[in-house]
Amino acid sequence: MRALFLSMEAFGGMGGIAKYNRDFLRALSSAPEVSEVVAVPRRMLLSPEPLPPKLTYITGALPNRITYIKAVIKLLKENPRFDVIGCGHIKLLPMAFLAKLVTRAPLFIVIYGIDAWKPINNVIIKYLLSKIDVIISISEITKQRFIEWSRLTQKKCFILPNAIAQRNYGVGPKSQDLLEQYGLSDKTVLMTLGRLAPEEQYKGFDEIMELLPVLSKQIPHIAYLIVGDGKDRARLEAKAQALGVRDRVVFTGFIPEAEKADHYRLADAFVMPGRGEGFGFVFLEALACGIPVVGSKLDGSREALRGGALGILVDPGRPDEIQAGVLKALQQPPGVIPAGLDYFSFENFEKRCHRILRQVIKSRGVG
Repeated sequence: MRALFLSMEAFGGMGGIAKYNRDFLRALSSAPEVSEVVAVPRRMLLSPEPLPPKLTYITGALPNRITYIKAVIKLLKENPRFDVIGCGHIKLLPMAFLAKLVTRAPLFIVIYGIDAWKPINNVIIKYLLSKIDVIISISEITKQRFIEWSRLTQKKCFILPNAIAQRNYGVGPKSQDLLEQYGLSDKTVLMTLGRLAPEEQYKGFDEIMELLPVLSKQIPHIAYLIVGDGKDRARLEAKAQALGVRDRVVFTGFIPEAEKADHYRLADAFVMPGRGEGFGFVFLEALACGIPVVGSKLDGSREALRGGALGILVDPGRPDEIQAGVLKALQQPPGVIPAGLDYFSFENFEKRCHRILRQVIKSRGVG
């Protein structure tokens, strides 16, 4: 069996979706019935990680949209025998549907979060959505919100939550070098990790900063560590200044993947009371480092935290509830990795992926 997967980014990509796609491609490649997986990413900002043995990763399509289209067409002309087609983003659906027409293979789409929550106005893409055979969603909330506006109630839909490789994390002491670098020695540290993008102001950075004046009266040495970078950083820095908490808020900027675990271990609680997370892989990373977490009742966080079994859930629209959640998290014993985190192991992710792949193949046919 040969599989073709069109994605925005995966290996060499940044962020949770790229991480999810890397795991997805690894799992596809490990399926016994799969002989080759061919993936064509739209972006690759970093050097790619080691590729799994059966993955062919075509990066010549990266410069722009036209070269991407040409690369996919060339691929389909040279070797059109694919048994399954995967689309990693709604915007790539026209090319994925072309591949379906050429190969007559079943087509599945992977949906992640807020990118799939809002209706698409593009008439062509709305039409092509009706031609997909299977939907794979990172969470139940993303599935529900996508189905609501797309009205694809008759389509097969599978839930495939994130995977966490716990061996890459683990409990450990706070790095003295990082504590000194960020001026966090003897501080009680709240932490959020995420991209600081204007279109992603739903992550909870604002809500935590707005609470700092109140929290500082209860915890005089409290500090807020914001890990990540983006175009929204200047706005957040100005807001911290306006709130009078600029001396309590530390912006690290972008950090490499290899340094993430050490940064998580600086935290006494990981806090992200957001409104738009499709899942929230960062919660799993924090938990895998033994850090108590606070997430949201209103988005995919509640699925990442297994309905509150793995962490504290709060309403991001209620500051008093966030405050109570933060204080409760800070009272929890540090360095405890919940046993339920194994639900999200890569081994379980891989098994789920293989089962879904077999179901996709059963849906063979042109929609």
